[in-house]
Amino acid sequence: MDRNRLLWASRRGMLELDLVLMPFVENIFDQLPEEDQKRYEAMLECEDQDLFAWFLKREDPEDPELLKIVEIIRANTGLQE
Repeated sequence: MDRNRLLWASRRGMLELDLVLMPFVENIFDQLPEEDQKRYEAMLECEDQDLFAWFLKREDPEDPELLKIVEIIRANTGLQE
């Protein structure tokens, strides 16, 4: 996915998600290994409500591949305790 499409797909319309995903894409995404970039792109297919719950640590994704990228996002955006 090219950078502009990635940025567009990361804009979710929910401010809380935009505040997590946009800085992550702008500052961290390009440094990720290709496997993690693909995990991020797959995560963008998920519902906003699921993403919100995952980033607030109300629950974790059942898919271990999604869990990996969610943990990376949490760790790099100050969402880790």
